[in-house]
Amino acid sequence: MKSQPVNAFLDLPMAYAQLTGSRFVILPIRYDGSVSYKRGAGLAPDAIIEASKEIETFDEQLAGEFFQAGIHTHPGIDGTNFSPEQIQEEIYTTVLPLLEMGKVPISLGGDHSVTPALVKAAKQARPNLSVLHIDAHGDFRDRYLGSPWSHASIMRRIYDMGIPSISLGIRSICREQYDFIRDHDIAILPPEAVEKDTDGAIAKILSRLTDEVYITLDIDGFDPAIAPGTAIPEPGGLSYYPVLRILEAVGRFRQIVAADIVEVMPIPNNYVTEFLAARLAYKIITFAQLR
Repeated sequence: MKSQPVNAFLDLPMAYAQLTGSRFVILPIRYDGSVSYKRGAGLAPDAIIEASKEIETFDEQLAGEFFQAGIHTHPGIDGTNFSPEQIQEEIYTTVLPLLEMGKVPISLGGDHSVTPALVKAAKQARPNLSVLHIDAHGDFRDRYLGSPWSHASIMRRIYDMGIPSISLGIRSICREQYDFIRDHDIAILPPEAVEKDTDGAIAKILSRLTDEVYITLDIDGFDPAIAPGTAIPEPGGLSYYPVLRILEAVGRFRQIVAADIVEVMPIPNNYVTEFLAARLAYKIITFAQLR
């Protein structure tokens, strides 16, 4: 008998990685069918999990280990041959039972188009849901390249579900999105607002979030200097420690019920972005246990 499952997040022993008894579930979603520029995000889930095996389970900030709550690594979804509509249904029917079991799914994409189905399931299981969105791009287009399920439309679909949200790191929007954000009182914090006054940003974020929070984290929300492995890097962006402070505050004062990390695009012989994503996944798991 193996002491640990194959390809387990953090390389945890079986005692902490079985579905039964684990509070958290890592859900790989191998899909990049919505990508409009460079492909490769479908390879990210396995690359992130591989990088996680080199991460310490001791949290240096909080002086503790937080894997004991259990972190099960799901076999995941292979969306290679799925249409945008099919992948939405596949994701929804996969994640909803996990939420109904009381698990906290941490999904690893994949491109950002995976998020609406994840949020839809979370909304059904947690009706008081709100969304914290970290991204370089607004993602409020109604359609992009003819599809309402584009990676550029995920926040518009979340708005259509009637879910309150706040977006951080945004520094690239088209005129359609600008007008929609202005006309619908959408809360946006650009990188400079977060970096210059993180305490003020935290206060505004918490004021916009309900008690139950879904976090969708597009890795291109970070500065490309620390997250080069992404399909559409934008100059500028968020840095690591202000984002950690925000995620910690959300964990302390709200209930993190699910999260995703998306748009990592592995670069050959450069593992910086996968390690960042793996660290962030474990940090979210850690902060979700603070309340």
